[in-house]
Amino acid sequence: MFRKSVGIIAILLFVIAVVSPTVSKAIPAFARKYGFSCSTCHVAAPKLKDYGDEFAGNAFQLPDEDEPVRAFRDVGDDHLLLQRDFPLAMRFDLFARYQSEEDVNYDFQTPWGVKILSGGNIAKDIGYYIYFYMSEHGEIAGIEDAYIHFNNIGGTELDLMFGQFQICDPLFKRELRLTYEDYQVYKTKVGDISSANLTYDRGIIATYSLPTGTDLTLEVVNGRGLDEAGDNGMFDGDNFKNVFGKVSQSFSIVSLGMFGYSGKEKHTNGQENAFVYFGPNINVGTERIELNGQYVRRNDDNPEFKTGGINDFTTEGYIGEIVINPFPDKSRLFGVLLYNKVTSDNAVFVQDYETMTGNISYLYRTNVRMLAELTYDIEMEESRLTIGTMVGF
Repeated sequence: MFRKSVGIIAILLFVIAVVSPTVSKAIPAFARKYGFSCSTCHVAAPKLKDYGDEFAGNAFQLPDEDEPVRAFRDVGDDHLLLQRDFPLAMRFDLFARYQSEEDVNYDFQTPWGVKILSGGNIAKDIGYYIYFYMSEHGEIAGIEDAYIHFNNIGGTELDLMFGQFQICDPLFKRELRLTYEDYQVYKTKVGDISSANLTYDRGIIATYSLPTGTDLTLEVVNGRGLDEAGDNGMFDGDNFKNVFGKVSQSFSIVSLGMFGYSGKEKHTNGQENAFVYFGPNINVGTERIELNGQYVRRNDDNPEFKTGGINDFTTEGYIGEIVINPFPDKSRLFGVLLYNKVTSDNAVFVQDYETMTGNISYLYRTNVRMLAELTYDIEMEESRLTIGTMVGF
């Protein structure tokens, strides 16, 4: 009992510490460049407004006006665009956590993550974005997102991006969520051997928007994640390339989508695994409430890379999310309800996962977000309490 009381007091002291930070004039790189508030693009960082989505989708150029002359250097070369100041920003995530039913109940995760980010224009309709994870879960994770974006190629609605990105970005972006709890099905792997999931990979994204409000996305990726290059200098370990496609249609406040992702992977023993993902997603968004839903089904024919036959099984995942913004453009308080479920017909290689999460976020400053989050793990019958802050500058 004494140790539990000490742990609770320590967490309360941490809350008091983070609720009184002294960050005041620090603003991220894009806000510095254009001279406007972070709230121009963000509802509550890192979650974007529609304007922020347009800005990012426009290769980090203002979607409704010309780029300001003051933001660039005139070096007498019409074929060279140099930003006046090299854009850099940082993000800190710091948490304290309590988990029931575990050997270790209390933990200071300070910091849980430290990122250094950069992005902007290389030329008209050519942008870049990159971030280096200086610390993630206590380790140096290295470069995650890193790509070059060619916008409106040939004056059309065709965009191309080359580099590293998350395969699931055209669905729901994990990096923009307000919760500590993740979108579990996107990062689920089938056992310890198969490397395929819907998170980071290297390749190409092509997007095209039709006048009907239909958006088309095509990705071609290695399918090996962010593994290091081999002795042969190649990132990919086989001759297969994986293909992701999505079609989405907007109807006023509703957007419906369907995706598929197919590929193969080859083990060092010579055996192959073919897999297919598919599923629908829905987004219903108003100024005050946003509803997100995702169903994912994955079929593998030999994820254990066994010799002598087919060993297929199915994995399914569900995401349900409600984001509440009670006072649009003025609210500093936000709420999120998140449901996660992953299940498989081979529980040896995919552990069933089911959680309910409630999150309350408060903007102490535009670039300082406090959060309190409670997750109940239905499978493990345990609770996880997370409190902390996200600071961007």
